[in-house]
Amino acid sequence: MLRSKVNQLFNESRSSAGSRTIMGSMREEGYQIGRFKVRSLMRALGLVSKQPGRHAYKSATVERLDIPNHLNREFAVQAPNQAWCGDITYIWAQGRWCYLAVVLDLFSRRVVGWALSSHPNAELVIRALDMAYEQRGRPQNVMFHSDQGSQYVSRKFRQRLWRYRMRQSMSRRGNCWDNAPMERLFRSLKSEWIPSTGYTTFNQAQRDISYYLMTRYNWLRPHQFNDGLAPAKAEEKLYPLSGIS
Repeated sequence: MLRSKVNQLFNESRSSAGSRTIMGSMREEGYQIGRFKVRSLMRALGLVSKQPGRHAYKSATVERLDIPNHLNREFAVQAPNQAWCGDITYIWAQGRWCYLAVVLDLFSRRVVGWALSSHPNAELVIRALDMAYEQRGRPQNVMFHSDQGSQYVSRKFRQRLWRYRMRQSMSRRGNCWDNAPMERLFRSLKSEWIPSTGYTTFNQAQRDISYYLMTRYNWLRPHQFNDGLAPAKAEEKLYPLSGIS
């Protein structure tokens, strides 16, 4: 029974889950099992995680003076909707590059907004922000942090932040550590989920990425930051009466 469950969870993760992740999922479902046992079962089944090694980030010290780094790597916040992060990455779909914008709530590392487009413009990041703003009940006084990408410094995007009464914060130029939670999310998405050959169609990419971000990542995948709880479940546990969707 244990071997079957380990194999099931490994396959559902598209061969990305390691012993810690599988142990967390099994414990959440009521299994009394330790990491050593999971590791031995994985070895017996010939299951090897495809997770890559540690990612090396570049460092820099230049800061955009008109939009300071207000967040300043204070990634642990006390409540939902206090600080959001945003970023863009690229996805291969339908024989060309497409671009994915995501908004993350730092409280539990929950994905609260996203958008996919064939153009990496201001409209892409605005759509992701709009989704987050509506899904989270139109919160007030949120800090929005991103890198210094042209989309985030555009007049259109800054006007949208002003309309939503959000305070803008930006990483120092070229310093990925200043937006590390987003880097980790994209690394997980690409190493765990997206097919190595990309997607056949744009619609296939939308459906599959939507499932990963809003279902698997938010509700199913154990997150080390939340002591093994998925982001949405950690949020429900700590803020059960918040009414956040």
